[in-house]
Amino acid sequence: MAETPGGVDRRTQKILIHAINFAPELIGCGKYTTELARYLEARGHDVEVVTAPPHYPGWFVRPPYRAGVYKRETLGSIRVTRCPMATKAGAGGFWRLVAPLSFAATAAPMVVWRIFRFRPDVVMCVEPTLFAAPVALLAAKLVGARSLLHVQDLEVDAAFEVGPLKGASIRKAASSLERRLLGWFDQIVTISEKMREALLAKGLGPAKVVVLRNWVDLDAIRPRARASNAFRTQLGLAEDDFVVLYAGHIGVKQALDVVLEAARRLAEEKALRFVIVGEGPALEGLKAKYGDLSNLAFLPVQASDRLNELLAMADLHVLPQHSGAADLVLPSKLGGMLASGRLIAATAEPGTEIANILADVALLSAPGDDEALTRSIDMARSGDFSTHIARGLRLAESLSAARLLPAFEQLLAGKAGALEEGADEAARADALVDR
Repeated sequence: MAETPGGVDRRTQKILIHAINFAPELIGCGKYTTELARYLEARGHDVEVVTAPPHYPGWFVRPPYRAGVYKRETLGSIRVTRCPMATKAGAGGFWRLVAPLSFAATAAPMVVWRIFRFRPDVVMCVEPTLFAAPVALLAAKLVGARSLLHVQDLEVDAAFEVGPLKGASIRKAASSLERRLLGWFDQIVTISEKMREALLAKGLGPAKVVVLRNWVDLDAIRPRARASNAFRTQLGLAEDDFVVLYAGHIGVKQALDVVLEAARRLAEEKALRFVIVGEGPALEGLKAKYGDLSNLAFLPVQASDRLNELLAMADLHVLPQHSGAADLVLPSKLGGMLASGRLIAATAEPGTEIANILADVALLSAPGDDEALTRSIDMARSGDFSTHIARGLRLAESLSAARLLPAFEQLLAGKAGALEEGADEAARADALVDR
């Protein structure tokens, strides 16, 4: 037993996390899984992770890791087992199925071995990838462990809406298997209300699915002045240059063409610069198509200790999204954008989760409409949106890691009522913002 800050005893747990993404990946699902694991470690829990070599973004393995070998390592006191995975840089189409399937196959014997050896109290799987969950679920049942699925992405739906899979009959079969698999978990945690609705539509009971949004560390990301910014200096920007920034994964779901078409429309505006930071399968194609623009710069993914300064470079953050991905995923970069104290221009259809969350907080336009996004950028340059920014900062407070990580810890312990104490702050975030 250990003592909480309030003086109440709590039970420490043995927790095994099965996830395809983990540290040292800096963005996407791996960032949140790592932060959760480290928080649980700091709280005294015994944590193991079975994962893949770091490969995201870009779908290629970074040195000193190798794609085809098993590897054991530690992160603090967290024991990490890496399992081989077939990868290909850019990983489009067929490879987007091969990579997670190969990981599921190589991880299966390892996760069974670790569950029987470790005897965890809780087995937590992360979607993506759901391919890896069946074996972990079975082993968890055999040792009497509680099972929890953290749904960061409605993987099956996305594979048909914006991914490589096609065909009504194939989708029907995949959805049937998905429903059976989801039903075996003791608890499912997802990151948006719309994603919860989609999960309930698959036949899950309301008590099984709870919402706990992705968090933001408000100690690490906070508003700071744009003056003397190292990234502005690095890019040779003038003091009065207006910077439109996108930082994150660069793939199909992000639909960055709309941003770069807006950059082309605004190419004659001398004091306006677009900066794209990140990696992913769509990057090289975008560079080839838009590399001639003098008002556009590309940067690679930046280290986490430079993220606050990177976000502070912006005068305007852009949050584009493929219309087919609406409500199948909630962009993980949103919390950092809000906490940075900068205005956001997002593309979202009315009634989607992003549109609901960012109403009166961001400048909204339709997905794929570069003319409308261009108007949003022009408005941001000329208008006073301090009220929008203030609302965004209050919204960021509702997504604080200090509120949501303790709630996740309680969910892992089987205490879904923890949402009433903290996690539901995010689900009710709109109520915290003055309209």
